[in-house]
Amino acid sequence: MGSHRRLVPSGTDRGAGAAGLAVCVMSAAAAALGAVPAAGAPQDDTRAEVDRLYEQAEKATESYNKADERADSLREEVRVAQDEIARQQERVNTMRDALGSLAGAQYRAGGIDPSLALLFSEDPDDYLDKAAVLDRINARQAGELKDLRSAMRDLAQHREEAAADLAELEKSREAVAKHKRTVERKLARAREMLNALPDSARDAYDRASRSGRADLPDLGNAAPASGRAAAAVAAARSALGRPYVWGSNGPGGFDCSGLMQWSYGQAGVGLPRTSQAQRHAGQQVSLSQAKPGDLVAYRDDASHIGMYVGNGQVIHAPYPGAPVRYDPVGMMPVSSVTRV
Repeated sequence: MGSHRRLVPSGTDRGAGAAGLAVCVMSAAAAALGAVPAAGAPQDDTRAEVDRLYEQAEKATESYNKADERADSLREEVRVAQDEIARQQERVNTMRDALGSLAGAQYRAGGIDPSLALLFSEDPDDYLDKAAVLDRINARQAGELKDLRSAMRDLAQHREEAAADLAELEKSREAVAKHKRTVERKLARAREMLNALPDSARDAYDRASRSGRADLPDLGNAAPASGRAAAAVAAARSALGRPYVWGSNGPGGFDCSGLMQWSYGQAGVGLPRTSQAQRHAGQQVSLSQAKPGDLVAYRDDASHIGMYVGNGQVIHAPYPGAPVRYDPVGMMPVSSVTRV
């Protein structure tokens, strides 16, 4: 996207092949634009529209992440269900074979009238012994048949549940594709609008959109709330400068929630995939009580998220063309602060 094109991500990035585009808009860019000399209402409108498109694309990215996470979960459920079905089918087949053998034995032993069989038997005592065994076989056969019917009912239920999971998985795949198309469409439109600006206006937008800091600001001496929070902060800081890649949770590139998930993953803590879910992944605290490692969610819908690192600063993956960096915690409206 002109000066906002992303860097080529590592081949290990999850979701990096989805579109090779980065999404996570920052209202900070729009705020920073206020310092750019006015270039005329049409250009101002264009920059505002680009920011709006980025914000919409970011929301679609989080929807994409949610649908993709659900698809992963469903794929695992389907795999487990199919394994269970295979085991149940093997059990049913074994029971059928056993019942077939019993039925054959019953036919061979009871193929003639019992009284005639006793009369013509060369060894009546042996016949009576066999007849007693046959009675036991009949009782066992009835029990085996009952077990077989129960096993077949369980098998049918599991097949029905697996079919429902497969249908839901297909819907989830369709949702992933839909959100992906939305992201790509918004980004393509933003690229077109930026490319239509004069070089000077585009350069001004580029400078404003990169107003965050990649160097180390004064983070003060506030201590993280826990050892795992300290480890997560260290991981996030190690990602400074890596590109924003929508749908990716590292290690070569990140979207906003992907960076939080990866950073806490390095600390041995599993976070949900989306920013909306991450805001509920711990204890809610006020912004004035924020400590390094706390998650800061933005906008009412929590469509963007960063990590507080101290002295009014966050680390986050901003939006297209802007790598992981520091920005002021108040860069846009804060909706919640979560201590993991």
